[in-house]
Amino acid sequence: MQSLIDLTGKNAVVTGGSRGVGRATALMLAQAGAAVGIGYRSRADEAAEAVAACRAYGVHAWAQAGDLSSADDVEALFSRADKEFDGLDIFVGNHGIWPPVDAALADMTDSQWHTTMGANLHSIFYTCRAAARRLRDQGRIVLVSSTAGQRGEAYHGDYASTKGAMISLVKGLCIELGARGITVNSVAPGWIDTEMSESAFVGEARDRVASAIPIRRIATSEDVAGPIVFLCSELGRHVTGEILNVNGGAVLVG
Repeated sequence: MQSLIDLTGKNAVVTGGSRGVGRATALMLAQAGAAVGIGYRSRADEAAEAVAACRAYGVHAWAQAGDLSSADDVEALFSRADKEFDGLDIFVGNHGIWPPVDAALADMTDSQWHTTMGANLHSIFYTCRAAARRLRDQGRIVLVSSTAGQRGEAYHGDYASTKGAMISLVKGLCIELGARGITVNSVAPGWIDTEMSESAFVGEARDRVASAIPIRRIATSEDVAGPIVFLCSELGRHVTGEILNVNGGAVLVG
């Protein structure tokens, strides 16, 4: 039986692809037949393992290290894609940071604000610009935002601001690229059981977090990757400018 999602012949770049949601997305894209390039910051061993896991599905895969808050490193990533692929069809912007220590805006340092802006927002500008210049017609952009970008997050105003800006960018960029059949969307997870969030799950905190989610469970990386791959497929070809909530209904509660 033919798969409902077949990405054979498509080429994808996934940032933050060495672990968590990015890794799960890269593997699902590969499983659907797409060739995959992984952008990562510094964990070469994990990136190499993710590449090997993608190749196990019989697709071409590679990884490129870099700091995506640097325009030069972003250009290096996409120049690598130019060499590895015969064209670009999919860009998944998944990279970013969530400073785990609570910081009221009145007490937040300039350093924290600028670091978060660089890692989460400037990097999205650089990568989306590079992708938009390269994507073939009927291409896909999917950005990983957050419930925090929709309702804010006290004591994490830097993070929430970057995710809110990302949502706004999606809604404008989809208009700019729509005439070429390129869709631009975002998924908005809540809590995900990944390394980035583990500091928030100490002791009984995990149960408290899960109990505050309407469906009473914390998402896995695969829970988020599946909707991303849907948006990259022909099944999602008429969806653009949308923020797909993948948070168990958490965005609807306080």
